[in-house]
Amino acid sequence: MRIVVLAVLVAAVLSGSVWLVFFSSHVTAEGVEVSGAPAVGESRIKRTAQVPTGTPLARVDLDAIQARVESLPAVRHVEVARSWPHTVHIEVIERTPIAVIDRGNGLQALDSEGVLFGGYGTRPRGLPLVRTQPDTRTEALQETARVISALPSRVATRVDLVEVATVDEIELVLANGRQVVWGSAEDSDQKAEVLEVLLNRPGQQIDVSVPGRPTTR
Repeated sequence: MRIVVLAVLVAAVLSGSVWLVFFSSHVTAEGVEVSGAPAVGESRIKRTAQVPTGTPLARVDLDAIQARVESLPAVRHVEVARSWPHTVHIEVIERTPIAVIDRGNGLQALDSEGVLFGGYGTRPRGLPLVRTQPDTRTEALQETARVISALPSRVATRVDLVEVATVDEIELVLANGRQVVWGSAEDSDQKAEVLEVLLNRPGQQIDVSVPGRPTTR
C-alpha cells in the first residue's frame, strides 16, 4: 500500500508540474528582454520577434523567434532563451560594416560575409567605398569582403576605393591615388603581406594578383 500511495503521489506531483509549466497562466510569457542591438534597435527586434505573450513560457517556439529576428539584414546571429518565470531573452549579434557599397541605388553597408544591410545618406568616415554594377553577383561581393577582411589595419586605413568587376577582377585605390591590382580573393593573406612591403617602393600601380610574382610600375 505504501508503494501504491507513493506512486500515486509522484504521479500527481508530475501531472501538477506538467500542468503548471505547460498549461497554466502562472508561468506565461509576459515580457521580452533584448540585448546587443544598439543599431537595429530594441523596439524593432521586439516587433520582429512576435513573442506570443500570454502563452505558457514552456510552449513558446524559440526557434521560430530566432528565425524571424535573423531575417533582419543587419542581424548576424540570435540566441533566444527562456528566463523563468515570465520572460523571453533575445541576445542579438549585429553585422559589422567593413565597407560601404554603391551599386547605383544608394549607399549600403557590407559586412565580412559579403552581406548588404542598412543604408547611409553619406559615406561613413573610415570605411572604404566599394564601387560595382547593380547586377554584380553575390559571389563577387563575398570575394570583395574576403579581400577587405584580409587587409592589415595599417593598409586598410589607406584604402579609399575598391573597384569590383567580377570575382577575379578586384582592384584597390589608395587615398593617395595609387592603384593595386588584386585579382580574386584567393591567397589574400599572402597578397596583403606582399602589398605592405611594396607600398614602401615607388610606383603608381602595384600588381599582387600573383603574389609570388608581384610587379610595380
